[in-house]
Amino acid sequence: MRDFVTPTVVVSRCIEIEPCRYNGLKIASDVVKQLIPHVNLISVCPEVEIGLGTPRDALRIVMKEDKMKLIQPKTGLDFTEKMDAFVNSFLDSLPEVDGFILKGRSPTSAIKDAKRYSGPNPGDALRGKGPGFFGMAVLERFSHLAIEDEGRLRNPNIKSNFLTKLYTLAKFRDVKRSKSSKDVLNFHSENKLLLKAYNEKEMRILGRIVAKRDQYNIVKLITDYEKHLLQALKRAPRCGSQINVLMNSMGYFSKSLSGEEKEFFLKSLDDYKSGVIPLSVLTGISTSWLLRFKDDYLLSQSFFEPYPKELVDIDLMISYCDGKDYWK
Repeated sequence: MRDFVTPTVVVSRCIEIEPCRYNGLKIASDVVKQLIPHVNLISVCPEVEIGLGTPRDALRIVMKEDKMKLIQPKTGLDFTEKMDAFVNSFLDSLPEVDGFILKGRSPTSAIKDAKRYSGPNPGDALRGKGPGFFGMAVLERFSHLAIEDEGRLRNPNIKSNFLTKLYTLAKFRDVKRSKSSKDVLNFHSENKLLLKAYNEKEMRILGRIVAKRDQYNIVKLITDYEKHLLQALKRAPRCGSQINVLMNSMGYFSKSLSGEEKEFFLKSLDDYKSGVIPLSVLTGISTSWLLRFKDDYLLSQSFFEPYPKELVDIDLMISYCDGKDYWK
């Protein structure tokens, strides 16, 4: 079992934590409920923080000359300045964090789908959708971190990518704190296959940085490594990249496998590519071989266990190979 660094995550307070939505309710999220015992949690409700009670009259984003205003239609009050002040103050005061889980569709916390209107009144035209006030500021400052909303995390692919990125960044945060070139080397060694699945080009750049670590002072080593690590994790891994890593891994001990085992694994790769089975089935098969043949290098690889097993869905039956880009 791998050792994991506990991530620090900012979560919208109304998601599984406190009934502070405008209607006085709490949002249910199996993912957040499952995650809470495994992370350092920082909760936030921007509306409550600017003095609005629970329950409260709803807010909406109103576009005026292409500028966002945060209006409470029932009272006509404009909370834009108060919200901007809170957002800046809160984000300025944050410790180093690894990710955010924010409330979708919220005029403050949404990262993609807050409705924007032409005016505050019922019947005023919908002008489109986009991030809310808080969500937009998070994306502007922390786009390199693991950021999702609770609705999107119901998709197993999105959840898996979020958790993988979250725990990888938490581990590297620990490496940065140590200020040890040896820890940078160990981090790269343990994440080599994972990085290859995400972005092989960046993985090779990171390898060259580590190979020349004795030529760097530690600050520059960490800075350069982090820059390319974040670039590598920018997009979720593609199906073909995952298959390539699995095939390469099998090559370590293919001579020791029976013909039936190889045939079964190759058939399983085809099933994964067709969207019939999830990646976890293949990593499970591979892990059984790693244990059987005692391959310490592969057993150390985060690719086979990127986050705690307690967070893996038993029914994770959506494949990366379904052809959809969930991160647009």
